[in-house]
Amino acid sequence: MSNEQLVQRLIAQETKIDTQRLRTGKLESEEWPLFTHAVEVLGDTHMWLDDTPAITPLQLRTKCRRLHMEHNLDLIVIDYLQLMGSDSRNENRVQEVSHISRSLKVLARELNVPVLAGAQLSRAVEQREGKKPVLSDLRESGSLEQDADIVMFIHRPDMLEKDNPRQNIAELIVAKHRNGPTHPGIELVFLNNLAKFENAATFSGDFKDKKRN
Repeated sequence: MSNEQLVQRLIAQETKIDTQRLRTGKLESEEWPLFTHAVEVLGDTHMWLDDTPAITPLQLRTKCRRLHMEHNLDLIVIDYLQLMGSDSRNENRVQEVSHISRSLKVLARELNVPVLAGAQLSRAVEQREGKKPVLSDLRESGSLEQDADIVMFIHRPDMLEKDNPRQNIAELIVAKHRNGPTHPGIELVFLNNLAKFENAATFSGDFKDKKRN
């Protein structure tokens, strides 16, 4: 996802304006002040976006160390881990992903900053009864499971079962927690038009008529 696409989604979530209308610029007159305010809010968040293709762990570490020295980082987010490149050309992909995973662990400890990394799952989950992801579904490297302090999965049954009556309902599964309890599934609501998840326990809006992503 490019920086421009990510910013569009952030603005949609801040303003609650449909992402499609943001992309086309077809906003109502009363929505333009919301848009302007959202841009100002995001500009004040001190959020740095980097869409360097296939960034390597060494490149990431160099950039994060500089930003941390200048601005004291609070969080590093990777979207997603398997899209990163490798510092070595002599490894197979499993070894590369293991190296990337370990490098992120070292980076988190060095800077004392949490690193949140998205990861791709294997196709095995689609063949399993119930289709709920488990730790072994982490694709290409078992070291992801070993290195992570916390592993969470977002499970959307309606994406795998088209006739599922619970449309736009997701579960946040805490599959591993090194220093705390796991959880079988925290219920979330997916708002397709905003590309956003909300806590189902506190959500009071209407989502049932939203199209499936």
